[in-house]
Order: sequence, then C-alpha cells, then structure tokens
Amino acid sequence: MKTPRTIIVGITGGIAAYKAVNIVRAFVLNGDSVHVIATPAALRFVGKPTLEAISRNPVHTDLYEGVAEVRHVAIGQGADLIVVAPATANSIAKIAAGLADDLLGNTILASTAPLVIAPAMHTEMWNNPATVANVAVLRSRGITIVGPGVGRLTGTDSGAGRMEEPETIVAVALAVLDRVASAGEQSREAVASAGQDLTGRRVLISAGGTREPLDPVRFLGNRSSGKQGVALVQAALARGASVTLIAANLEVAVPTSVTTILVSSAVEMHEAMTLAADSAEVVIMAAAVADYRPKTVQLGKIKKADAGDTLTLELVKNPDILAGLAASRKPGQLIIGFAAETETDADRLLALGRDKISRKGCDFLVVNRVGHTSGATEGFGTERNTVTVLDRHGVIVNEASGSKMSVANCILDLIR
Repeated sequence: MKTPRTIIVGITGGIAAYKAVNIVRAFVLNGDSVHVIATPAALRFVGKPTLEAISRNPVHTDLYEGVAEVRHVAIGQGADLIVVAPATANSIAKIAAGLADDLLGNTILASTAPLVIAPAMHTEMWNNPATVANVAVLRSRGITIVGPGVGRLTGTDSGAGRMEEPETIVAVALAVLDRVASAGEQSREAVASAGQDLTGRRVLISAGGTREPLDPVRFLGNRSSGKQGVALVQAALARGASVTLIAANLEVAVPTSVTTILVSSAVEMHEAMTLAADSAEVVIMAAAVADYRPKTVQLGKIKKADAGDTLTLELVKNPDILAGLAASRKPGQLIIGFAAETETDADRLLALGRDKISRKGCDFLVVNRVGHTSGATEGFGTERNTVTVLDRHGVIVNEASGSKMSVANCILDLIR
C-alpha cells in the first residue's frame, strides 16, 4: 500500500475556482492526503463545506489561525507538492514578488516542495507585459506552469486564458512530483534541474491510431487509444516544452494548452507530421499508423446483398512516416519512433526492434509488446506499459515498466 503524499491545493479568486473541486477529488482518489488553502476571494466562488467534503480535511483560509502551532509555516513545511489552481493574474504577481500577505503566500514561501501553477484569467490580462514577465520569472525558478488553454472565458469572451482542464493539471502535477522524487531531492532546485529541462524546446508528438476508410461508415483501424502519446504530451508540458500534437482518433482527453492538429488516416497524418516537423527540434512518432489502406473507397455503404458470402479488398501501402521524417530531418533534429509488436519471446522482440530501427533510420526506437497474452492486455488501451529503448545501433539505452506517465518520462530523458 502506497504512503499518502501531502498535496496542498491553493485556490484563488477566479471564476474557474469551481473546477478546483475536481482537482482536489482527483488527488484524493489517487490516494493522496489533500489540504486546501483558499483565499477569501476564492470562497466567494466555491464554498468551504464543498471543499472540506471533497478533500476530507478542514479548509484553511486565515493567516492567523493556529498561531500556536505556527500553521502558516507548518503547512508548507509538510507539503510534498503545492498546486495553485486557478492562479489569477494577481496571485501570480504576488508569488513572483514573494509576497506573503495571506496564508497561501506564506505556505508557498515556507515550502521547498515543487510548485505547479494553473493560470486562469482574461486574454488581455494573460498577454499583459506584467503577467508575461511574472510568468517568465516563475519559470526561471523551476515552477511549472500548466496552460492556460484557449477557449470560452467568462461572459461572451473567448481566447487564451482559460484554465487547463483538471485532469491535465493533475497529470502534470503528479508527473512533476514523480520527477522530483526520482531526482532524489524534494525541492524546487530539483524541479529546476530535473523537472524543467525541456523549457523552450519544440516537441512534436503523434498519438492515437489511424483509420483507413472502406466506405462512409466503415474503416480499417487498430486498438491504439492514444494514452501513451498523450502521456508524452503531459510529461513534456510538465518539463517546460512547447508541444504540438498530431492526434488520430484519440480515446483520451488532450491538454487544451497544446497545439493540436486532428487527423484520421495515415495519409493525413503523413501530411501533418511532415509539415509540423519543419519547426520541431524533437519528433516523437508514438501513433499507431496503418501500413496499408484500401485502394478504393466505396462512395456508398457496402451491402452484404451485393458483396455475397465473401468480400475481397485490395490494399495499397501507406507512406512510411517515420522513415520519411528520419530521411528529411534537419541538422540536430531528434527523431524517436515506436515499434508495437506482438512477439512474446524477449530475444525475438529485440531482434524485430533492431531490424526496424536499421530500416527506419531514426535516432531511438521504443519497442513495446502489444496484444492479449496470458489473460492480460498489453500496450494498447491500458494504463501501464513496458518498453525497451534502442539507439540507432540497436543498443539498449533504457528500459521502463509502469504507468504510461513514468514511461513517458523515461522516453523524454533521451532528449539532451
């Protein structure tokens, strides 16, 4: 049974405060001990009873509560992680300036735990030079900024400044916590060195499974959910990267703060990846792409009455996206591919991976077993993964087994 970690959720006075309830709930369901610090302004948007019921702990608001136990310092000292969501422009400015005029500010200053901030404000406030400068200061200190996304804001406004969705904030926050723990030191300095190592890097990731149409209602597809690719996106965001996602038929939510291009077929993915790779420093081809597509797509639904007892399909080969990206790479560009195989023998699985990387020409290849073996499903659609990473010479450079987020960080460790 895992030891519960102490997570502080700071809620400030923005309309997105209602979403913080789902953030608190997700951490609690993850088995963590969650303590909410709400500013007085936050409690104008969401009530204390709701937050206490969901967190299962008293909600702290007053700087002068628990003076005898020095609570304004003790809470921060005991934290494993602090998440501020939503973080208004005002609260971001205060954190950047090191102000401590309320319990949340004191807690942040008194803690060496990693800090994750999810901004939420109107577009003009987000783009204001003061906010831009404050966010840059926070990033320079190793603080993780999640979002904001682009979308509908308060009233009729729409644009950048929408708080990232709770599931993404939680995933990124836990990824930061895992990275700091693996660094062996629970401190903001560890976040700066281990958690924000991709700041400013432009990363292109493909995810999901392509679908090749047979007619207007049917397609040839695969079982990829896109969970590993989206985990790569979340982990890259947590480490400070600027991410573009080429998404094919995902079964999992995508962070709204990344540039996402939707595709369906292999040809569409080939076009999108080729175009987007031109401005990327790192390309990770995690999508499951169909090797073949029907030569002819029927304009109307294929009828059993017309086809008879058998149906013959003629398939043609799809473009080899990974090999094409590797062949046309820019100087210094890193190309990482995936090889999903059903081979159950470890040695033969490695042999398949080594043969594939020699043909594809990428820098690294992530080999993972997929399918249904020994009564369990591996790879596609699951919450866990097991991978072996090969370099261009076929040498094993890393291995990982665990959650798809932990595997994602293992893969991102390849980026230098």
